Amino acid sequence: MVTTEEIRRNLEAVRENLSSAAAASGRKPNEIALMGVSKFQPAESILAAFECGLRLFGENRVQERESKSAFLGGIQAEWHMIGTLQKNKARRALALFDCIQSVGGIELAVALERIIGENPEETTFALPYPIMVEVNVSAEDTKQGVAPEKCFALIDNIAVKCPHIKIYGLMTIGPLSEDEKKIRDSFRTLRNLWEGAKKRFDFPMRHLSMGMSGDYAIAVSEGSTIVRIGTAIFGARNR
Repeated sequence: MVTTEEIRRNLEAVRENLSSAAAASGRKPNEIALMGVSKFQPAESILAAFECGLRLFGENRVQERESKSAFLGGIQAEWHMIGTLQKNKARRALALFDCIQSVGGIELAVALERIIGENPEETTFALPYPIMVEVNVSAEDTKQGVAPEKCFALIDNIAVKCPHIKIYGLMTIGPLSEDEKKIRDSFRTLRNLWEGAKKRFDFPMRHLSMGMSGDYAIAVSEGSTIVRIGTAIFGARNR
């Protein structure tokens, strides 16, 4: 496990890189939210990052978020679910996360809607509940998400069937590649979808979640508003 001081230095370096990438693209650094991805990281590292000023965290698994919550207590942070969510864990996810970024199909959206709709006045979170639509822009079999050409139809379907849910934006995982053009094209595809969705739908699509430790500078240059950074902050994962 890395020390608090190492996490502090890592955070400073990432923030400086974000500022440089934003400036190079004619953007302001405060347009981009920094998320600490704490998958396979100990709760102590999350607490250290929180003490260093980080307030947005992402987890890939419901059970991992649950296992860390007792140690972390009631720290005032925002938590996003960014991994594949099974429908049978949807109820637990709603109780643990402020936003679910990884909704790639109508079945999961309807499952979330059904749970919220049981007792909407008794929810512990504000309604409508925010989600993001995950898009598989790289068309890789190992990735989840809706195909780009089906993205608008899914948004339409969710809007009709899920009144207790709001679509907060779009999310993708870039291709596993060292080819910068391939990565950039992937992010540009999502940005174009996002821009199109903002014109087509009458609800705000505030966020474009793309970019991780190896490609976040490219993502920023292509319009990302949330970058999801794990190893560049916390070091190598402890599986």
